[in-house]
Amino acid sequence: MFAELGAFSVMLALVLAVLQTGFSFGGTKRQGLAGAGEGAAIGSFLATALSFGLLIHAFIVSDFSVANVANNSHTAKPLLYKIAGAWGSHEGSILLWCLALTGYGAAVAVFGKGLPHSLKSRVLGVQGALGVLFLAYTVFASSPFARLVDAPVEGASLNPLLQDPALAVHPPFLYAGYVGFSVVFSFALAGLMEGRIDAAWARWVRPWTLAAWTLLTVGITLGSFWAYYELGWGGWWFWDPVENASFMPWLAGAALLHSAMVTEKRGALGGWTVFLALLAFTFSMLGAFLVRSGVLTSVHAFAVDPRRGVLLLTIMTLAAGSGFGLFAWRAPNLAKGGVFAPISRESAMVLNNILLTAATATVLFGTLFPLISEAMGGTAGVGMPYFNITFVPLMALTALVLPFGPLLAWKRGDVLGALQRLWIAAVIAAVLAVAALALVQPRHALACIGLALGGWLILGALAELAERTRAFRAPGPEVLRRLTGLPRGAWGMTLAHMGLGVFALGATFETAWKLEAAEVLGQGRSLDFGAYHLTLDSVGGAEGPNYLAERGVMTVTRGGRVVCRGEPERRFYPTGGQTTSEVAICARGLDQIYLVLGERRADAKGEPVWLVRAYYNPWVQLIFLGPLLMALGGLMSLSDRRLRLAVGRRREVAA
Repeated sequence: MFAELGAFSVMLALVLAVLQTGFSFGGTKRQGLAGAGEGAAIGSFLATALSFGLLIHAFIVSDFSVANVANNSHTAKPLLYKIAGAWGSHEGSILLWCLALTGYGAAVAVFGKGLPHSLKSRVLGVQGALGVLFLAYTVFASSPFARLVDAPVEGASLNPLLQDPALAVHPPFLYAGYVGFSVVFSFALAGLMEGRIDAAWARWVRPWTLAAWTLLTVGITLGSFWAYYELGWGGWWFWDPVENASFMPWLAGAALLHSAMVTEKRGALGGWTVFLALLAFTFSMLGAFLVRSGVLTSVHAFAVDPRRGVLLLTIMTLAAGSGFGLFAWRAPNLAKGGVFAPISRESAMVLNNILLTAATATVLFGTLFPLISEAMGGTAGVGMPYFNITFVPLMALTALVLPFGPLLAWKRGDVLGALQRLWIAAVIAAVLAVAALALVQPRHALACIGLALGGWLILGALAELAERTRAFRAPGPEVLRRLTGLPRGAWGMTLAHMGLGVFALGATFETAWKLEAAEVLGQGRSLDFGAYHLTLDSVGGAEGPNYLAERGVMTVTRGGRVVCRGEPERRFYPTGGQTTSEVAICARGLDQIYLVLGERRADAKGEPVWLVRAYYNPWVQLIFLGPLLMALGGLMSLSDRRLRLAVGRRREVAA
């Protein structure tokens, strides 16, 4: 009965989304219909939430008469992974997508009280239309509540790779970010319909963009961290097609944040800001298609189903085609905005946008190139070398110009004045590069540039903070007063830029100076990696709630002193017949020692031996700390009262 109620709730959400669309568009001139559209938006979200809650209930009670539960759960699974199984499948993940989509529509209805009446109605109308597309797909092509005629006694269990705490919370954050760009998409279409893309419109768009970008930052970081310690290959980013699918809307969102600021402050770049708003959600929909269609192979893929992939491609074509079609029609009539000099804050942000957009294009081409090659009769693909020679230089240029933007004035800036404020940061970054170059091999010369850029970003953000507070130029009490009086948005920008620098330091150092070794060892035997000496002390059996394991005990020493003891495992899940590796990680400051126990073999004497891999990952923790600082900066900016939706409306009413 609960499964039928869940299926009915999705259908009800679809009907309410249809009503939301009709009432909202009809309510642009009639207040009563607009109120009904808002109620329908809230009702659609509540119905979807009820359906999702019932799906989770089916997983918790192990209702194997539901096909989705039978294919992705098992009675022996821990409770957390039973719950995570609700979004660990294609059908459940689509319902999670719909939950986020309708949730954002309800948020606009509840928290968008400061929006102009007609704009709010159109935003809800577009959001409702998107809800109709994805809820209809869920009801008619991807129902998570489909029943089995003969229910099995036990389920097939969730993929063991997905049974991990980080991945249990990764999809909700990722989808909250992915789908958050749907509101920005709706604002773009609503603004085009009204012919109103101005400073007030940009002010209303920025908080939604910031919220989506921040949540997506957290989601991507959790996914990267999961790949780092769960897949057992010692890396944190592989340029996998599905990784790229989440990265592209993040890059577009970052460009959108800077472009919207120019539109808000100066009324310029309105058309470009709209284009980025449409592009960000289009990339989100492209990601949904790539993950579920089977056109690209990935460890992250949910399903290989060309039929449903074609439907998702159709949805993306309808939504994105309508958006860009309206943009092509209305963009020539948009206001051109303010004029600015080649050296100004606006120009710095334009250059920032050009570089970010070019970087996004390189990722898009590299992701889709296997499809392009296959369509032309080939089988070629691209890997990490392609991204290293295309994407990395563009982001290095972005990092180089980023600190200048906040130190340049609007409309007309002084580049010499900005250089005077940044000369200390430049000198320290250059000294860092030269010192590193003097200590490393010539083949790591490019890594020294990466270290310099990381330091440049961090010190540049601090220099901008010092300029705002008049540090070293004003008395201490005045500096403290200015520091405590800074708006949260300023603190958020500083943290975000510093976070990017912290990430750059970690990624550069870990990539260039990582050590690794692999050797087949028996119990009591050793291997060396760099200055470290590893010994496989013993290997014994272990049993978990739904798996059997071989657990190795390893000791790592340096100079005769023990620096790490780890117990990596090789787990076997009898239900699905799958084997996974559970690594052991020892933190040493910012560094980590990473140990992997591989498959069992037999040596020439028939004695058991195991493939052991060991990694020394220097500064690797900065790779995950940097994005978290960026997300914290986004949250701090989002809490700034100047970004609240009602501010723009109050000013408009006052005027």
